[in-house]
Amino acid sequence: MGLKIVVIGGGSSYTPELMNGFIRRSEELLIDEIWLVDIPEGKEHLSVIRDLSRRMWEAAGLRTKIYTTLDRKEALPDADFVITQFRVGRLYARIKDERIPLLHGMLGQETNGAGGIFKALRTIPVISEIIRDMERLCPDAWLMNFTNPSGMVTEAVIEKMGWKKCMGLCNVPTIAMMKEPALLGKKEGELTYRFGGLNHFHWHRVWDKQGREVTDKILEFINDKDGGTPVNIYQQPMDMELLRSMHMIPCGYHRYYFSAEEMLEHSLQDFKLHATRAEQVLETEESLFELYRNPSLHTMPPELNKRGGAYYSDTACECISAIHNDKGSIMVVNTENKGAVNCLPEDCCAEVSCVISAKGASPVAYGEMPEAVRGLLQMMKAMEQCTIQAALTGDYGSLLQAFALNPLIPDGAEARRVLDELLVAHEKYLPQFAEITAKRKKEGVFCEDSVVQNLVRAGH
Repeated sequence: MGLKIVVIGGGSSYTPELMNGFIRRSEELLIDEIWLVDIPEGKEHLSVIRDLSRRMWEAAGLRTKIYTTLDRKEALPDADFVITQFRVGRLYARIKDERIPLLHGMLGQETNGAGGIFKALRTIPVISEIIRDMERLCPDAWLMNFTNPSGMVTEAVIEKMGWKKCMGLCNVPTIAMMKEPALLGKKEGELTYRFGGLNHFHWHRVWDKQGREVTDKILEFINDKDGGTPVNIYQQPMDMELLRSMHMIPCGYHRYYFSAEEMLEHSLQDFKLHATRAEQVLETEESLFELYRNPSLHTMPPELNKRGGAYYSDTACECISAIHNDKGSIMVVNTENKGAVNCLPEDCCAEVSCVISAKGASPVAYGEMPEAVRGLLQMMKAMEQCTIQAALTGDYGSLLQAFALNPLIPDGAEARRVLDELLVAHEKYLPQFAEITAKRKKEGVFCEDSVVQNLVRAGH
């Protein structure tokens, strides 16, 4: 018997890359069925992805069956692996996450700042429902989570919902390990990596085959065009004196923290042009689906690499293969910390290098963090945990605490205004906050941004 894999959010533009990854690993992963699950609003995209996926498998001469459904309960029975890559509220919700904070002069990036907090608030209750279905229908399945903010969602699944067979995945470490070796004239796989931290807030160190640390050498390229920063992050130069003092390589998302003023200014320029990252991605999605509808297309188009999540299939597919085949591969995932990042609680989730085998992820100890990094990590972990608490309970106080802890959210009345406007704008997807949202609406809270107003009127 081959594997049964269920993809929740199967109508995503990323799915062809996932199919490509499975096809390239067909000799080590025998897959009988792939079920693509989506919601009614995504029905048309789901059918396009189904048809392209079938063409891809047929062109490869493989017999894997592709099914689609709008009811995950139909797909989940006896699944071996469940991949979550959904977006509650679709890209329209991301537009609100970005434009509402920017209207008030603060960053609202998808997984950072106020936008990231609200994406977690919408996502965690939904994945809780998915877990309840998995408990009944596929109790032995592994959950591979790509839904952002991946670290918070994964911690909620493992620590709050008790589903231990779960890993949170991210393409950022994959991109770094693909691009950095060439900076030193090396090939991919010729360097050894150790990652430690949180999702979109990690650092890493690097060694060559002779055991010599080359971290500082690679660090000198971090502001270069091909220095390993994902394409979806504006490449504002970071302060090299600060980075050199840490002797670790930060991920690209640290630009939002270490160059916050400049990143905000760039985002505000995009805001004025109606070209926030979410609005850009919406256009990219439309272009991709036009390509996908072409009945002669039977491979993953190279244009997909322009999307911010490029190369994630290598992470997802390799992780599944490492578990299924007990490979003992070294990969970077979000999992229980277990002391790997020693300045964080053992039972929280961290993004760390791990040995991936049939028993799951075994974290590799990162070692001591510099004092400044310890402080930043502890603050961000506290923010994540307050956000998780708010998502699961609808507690307004926990949400206020998360806002107070987040370094991208200034203190004061303006931050409270942003919080309340986001609550009202996302009312449809935040039933746990219904009481406080109704109160704020009676008080006259609403967002003045015309784009957001139009989305709300359209029912998004």
